[in-house]
This record gives sequence, structure tokens and C-alpha cells, in this order.
Amino acid sequence: MVVDSQSSDNETILRLRGPLEFKCQLDNTDALLMQKVISRTFESLRSTVKSESCVLSVCDSPVIIWPNGSVYATPEDITPNTPCEDIHQWIQTDEQETAGKRSAKKKSKKSSSVSVINLRLMMEVTKRGPVSAPILSRTVQKSHFLSTTLPMDCVIRTSCNDTMKEACERLLEALTHQLCDMEKVTLHHMKGATLLLPEPLHFLLPEPKGLVTVVYPAGVPDSQLEAQRKELHQHFELPDDKPYFRRANAYHFPNEPYKDGYLRNPHQVLTPPTLDNGKVYLVQGIYSYHHYMQDRMDDNGWGCAYRSLQTICSWFQQQGYVERRVPTHKEIQQALVDVGDKQSSFVGSRQWIGSIEVQAVLNQLLGITSKIMFVSQGSELASKGRELANHFLTEGTPIMIGGGVLAHTILGVAWSETSGQIRYLILDPHYTGAEDLQVITDKGWCGWKGPEFWDQTAYYNLCLPQRPKIL
Repeated sequence: MVVDSQSSDNETILRLRGPLEFKCQLDNTDALLMQKVISRTFESLRSTVKSESCVLSVCDSPVIIWPNGSVYATPEDITPNTPCEDIHQWIQTDEQETAGKRSAKKKSKKSSSVSVINLRLMMEVTKRGPVSAPILSRTVQKSHFLSTTLPMDCVIRTSCNDTMKEACERLLEALTHQLCDMEKVTLHHMKGATLLLPEPLHFLLPEPKGLVTVVYPAGVPDSQLEAQRKELHQHFELPDDKPYFRRANAYHFPNEPYKDGYLRNPHQVLTPPTLDNGKVYLVQGIYSYHHYMQDRMDDNGWGCAYRSLQTICSWFQQQGYVERRVPTHKEIQQALVDVGDKQSSFVGSRQWIGSIEVQAVLNQLLGITSKIMFVSQGSELASKGRELANHFLTEGTPIMIGGGVLAHTILGVAWSETSGQIRYLILDPHYTGAEDLQVITDKGWCGWKGPEFWDQTAYYNLCLPQRPKIL
């Protein structure tokens, strides 16, 4: 476990990744002797990363750094005292040549509060010294040869004042610690001569704890790692009713696109409304925006509640509460048949569902319970500020609201306890366009709405999912 708690208003994350070849020969089946050989191999790797053959290459740039000793780099403009953030000047964009020219676009301090510099871990193959003739020998014996590639992945957070020398020292320290953690995980989960590949993951904890790197054994499900997570919760003094260290909680770096194509948390680019003595209460965590016409499914005109339900399911999946993927329309319909709410002919139909059905599906597929709030007419929603604010404070889950023939997702409220003023943060599943964040926010498909947004005479049911108390 490696902790990097350094933080600043405008920080740069240095992320070092690369393979380290792990090879050892086991001449004995004795468990203790095998563990000693494996430990010696890890010790050798730790010595390697501290040697002069260790090289760091800044991705998409001509910058190469020898981090050990006096810290040497090319191009020669980069010295040990060069600020880390200056490395951005050398990183190439897609449009530019890769001939070593400085990027014309310097990092804008206003563009993002967090930026990432990716580095590649490499080892020099050639070594200095006299060339000697090879000596060949042949030994006949039974042995077991272990060979695998360790996926090293270290991160540190730097401020604008940190130099390259300081950053390299911290990166090598993190690399060494990660090898120690990998050794512990490898030995702990070793079965005979079979090793499980150690898997480093990064988690962003509440400040001031910052980024934490944890090594898990690949292939071992989260359900079998509860004891390790419990130790981590105790070590970092985290509550034991909310997951922080499940694989789904792993930190998503800002420069990496999501592979599934869905937008995450579009509301984060919006400016909250200002109310007299008002406070803003928002969904906690990450969700995907699900809306009409996605997944090659034409549900325009009937699938809004399905899409709202999918957004809710994505929240539970991405917070690590469940491992099940987001259900399809057909799977949602089959779940309602399975609980006896619908006839078998419902599967494959284009029939609407409402808040009560959303509650049933969440329970059937995810084991999630929900509260239902009944509102006899839309005008009454303006008086539900306290209940909605409390929900986002305590549960933090998206809310599905259905009324008339429409369904929406409520992601938060701005509410003034003194004046009663209220605004609702709405995610609209009726959107049919592309995953264009600017269009979605500029056109109000994700935006703050006043009480007039609701049909004042229609009745509404709200499904308020309750998060499980697990770690």
C-alpha cells in the first residue's frame, strides 16, 4: 500500500507504468524454500529499479530521465531543478511532429485543476564494463521455472513547486514500496508453485488522505477480499458502511476516456443556482447518463423510466455496491415477470414502467431496497425540499421520479430552509442525440430546474434507492 496525500489547488499527477519481468527457478518443492527464492527475486527487482539501468520515459515526448544518482535527462534543457509542470511543454499533441519540438500549447492553469503526466518504466539492456566471453554449462535436474510480467503502476501528486529530482525520488520510493506489496500479495496467495499476478489499483480517498495504491491478487473476486478491505478501512479511519476499496472504486484518471462510451456525471460542469441562505445537496459518486436511443435500442416515446433505472443501476455498479452490469430493457422486463408483477407477454414489449416497477427491479436484480414518496400533485414537490435534501445527504443515490407519462432522474436539489426556495438538478432520459456534453448541458438535458418544471396538477411517485451498508 502506497499513500500519496500531497495535494494543492493546481496539481499534477505523475503516473509511472511499465512491465518488470519476474523470473525465478524453483529447484525444490519445499514451500519455505520456494518463498525464499521468490523473495530474493523481488529483492533483485528492487535493486534493479534503484540502479543506473532504470530509465523513465515521458509518454508522447522526447523526454527521457535517468532517475537514480544525480538525475540526468534529455533534452539537456531539463535539469534536476526543473519544475515538474514544465514537462508539459515537451509533451506532443496529435497534430504536432514528434521530432523533439516543444509543444506550442503550454498547459493552461485554468483548463483543469488536475493534469496527468504519463511515464513509461524501462530498463537499459546494455551495461557498461569490459566485454567477456560467454561461458556455457549444462546441468541436468528437475526444476520449476516461474516467469511472469509484473504490471507496475505508481502515482504521485506534485505541486507547481516540486522539482524533477524530488518527483523522481518519490516515484522510485513508490515503485520500491509497490514491489514490497506485490511480494506480500504473491506469497500470501501462493498455492504450490502457482502464483497469482499482483494487480495494483489506485483509490482516491477523502482529503487529506489523497491517492492510495493497493495491490490485489488478480482473479480473486471482491467478495473474497473483504478482510483486506476491512483492514484498509481501519487503517485510514474510514466508515465501514460504504465501499472505498472495491475494484469498481478505482480512481479514473482524467485523461482516460471511458471505454463503454457513456458520459459520466455531466452535472459537474454546471454552476449551481444561488438561493438566499440556500445549500446544494447532490448525488454522491459516479453514474452514467442513460437516455433514449442508446445501445442500438429505439425506445423513443416509451423507455424513459427504463433509462432512469439504468442510470440508477450504473450508480450502484460504479460505487462498488454490486458487480452486475447495467440491465437491458429486456432484462428489466424479465425481472418484473419473475417477481409476478407482469405477464410473460410483457417481455419484448414497448410498455411503460413507473416508480413502483423501478423499485421492484432494483430489489430483484440488485438486492437494493427503495423508499417511495407519493405526491398527489406536482405543486406539492416544492414542499419536499427537506426530504430530498436529507436523501442526498444520507443516501446520495439518484432518484427516479415518474408523473403522467414522463420519467426523470433527480440528481440533487438546491434548497433554502428559511425561504423554502428550491431548484432541482434534473437528468433527462428523453434526450436522443449523441454523447455531446456541451449540447446536453447547454440545451438543458442535464440542468437545474425550478418548481414550474413539474406538471402542477399531475401526481408523482418518487423512487428513492437506499444504499446498502457494506464495505
